[in-house]
Amino acid sequence: MKDIFASREFETHCGSRILAGFRAPYDATVLRRLAEAGLVVVGSTNMDEFAMGSSTENSAFQVTHNPWDPARIPGGSSGGSAAAVAARMVPAALGTDTGGSIRQPAALCGVVGIKPTYGRVSRYGLVAFASSLDQVGPIARSCADAALLLGVLAGHDPRDATSYPQPAPNFVAALTGEVSGLRIGLPRGFFDGAGADPETMAAAREALSTLQGLGAKTVPVELPNSAHGIATYYLICTAEASSNLSRYDGVKYGFRAPAAATLDEMYERTRSEGFGAEVKRRILLGTYVLSAGYYDAYYRKAQQVRTLIRADFARAFESCDLVAMPTTPGPAWRIGERVDDPLAMYLADVYTVTANLAGLPGLSVPCGFTRAGLPVGLQLIGRPLDEVTVLRAGDAYQRHTDFHERVPQGVAR
Repeated sequence: MKDIFASREFETHCGSRILAGFRAPYDATVLRRLAEAGLVVVGSTNMDEFAMGSSTENSAFQVTHNPWDPARIPGGSSGGSAAAVAARMVPAALGTDTGGSIRQPAALCGVVGIKPTYGRVSRYGLVAFASSLDQVGPIARSCADAALLLGVLAGHDPRDATSYPQPAPNFVAALTGEVSGLRIGLPRGFFDGAGADPETMAAAREALSTLQGLGAKTVPVELPNSAHGIATYYLICTAEASSNLSRYDGVKYGFRAPAAATLDEMYERTRSEGFGAEVKRRILLGTYVLSAGYYDAYYRKAQQVRTLIRADFARAFESCDLVAMPTTPGPAWRIGERVDDPLAMYLADVYTVTANLAGLPGLSVPCGFTRAGLPVGLQLIGRPLDEVTVLRAGDAYQRHTDFHERVPQGVAR
């Protein structure tokens, strides 16, 4: 499991020094459901601090390496989970996805990752980053394994007010291998954007050709407001992070700065020493956009654009069953390459954030490799609560390709 779930068995750090030594008095709903299904949690995996990052370099503890090239990042923030599955340390792992943090590392590590519809899986016991965006999902070797695990995780939870009230469908039964007549929407400009890696785009286009050969049809669609997705996402998620992380003050649990003379000094020193640079950056930005003088200009405007993005997808789904695009603009970059360039780091999620803003299910499936041997992924986004179609298409693709069966050099199958 990603190190972000409340657990009585394991300490929960969220990759942060400020939660050093914290052990929850209860289990997250997803962990309880895993135990009830007879599954064993081996341990917790590394992550970007409080899920804020795209490379797992922001952890207060260690840097996680990509099994396909240890000199490169595994993606983030669920990079530890994706790397563990890619290295065949475990058959599956839990991740969380706020703006692509399941799908992006899954693509960069050559495994499958699915972000369910917002509300499909309980968030009870998930340490919050951005509450209107966070969602729990599985990372696995195949769509079939992901469907099995999602069936265990999904379903109504009375402890979570955002949990969808109806029971989840049988995801495994939907894996028929049949995609004949399935309409796949191709958003204009998403396969030839500026700065996109040509090999990654070519692999995604080839994957679509494979699906077409199986009987699926492609249709053009328009997602005009997705161009504002990154800006909208980072305004909303930092605002929510600023609010959610105010609870870490050294009073009730976790790290407390020693020898503070006053309460105010204890607050200040605890948060200064306990939080890393990326978390501080996002708290500052979130506090700024929520301030009285800038709330309407930034936060309210971002919420309005979020509504437009959701409406774009609704219109697109009038003419298609799925929307397809690359999961990432390129393969994994070298460790340390973007540490001093936050904007370049943020742009790694350019294709994934809109699914979170619209609350839609999204799947990343391995679809090829670059000439350097680095894996890339194809992303499939479905209608609300239609994980069935997303998984069916991904599974059909995997039945006719072997990218998900390949393993890094030196890793046993």
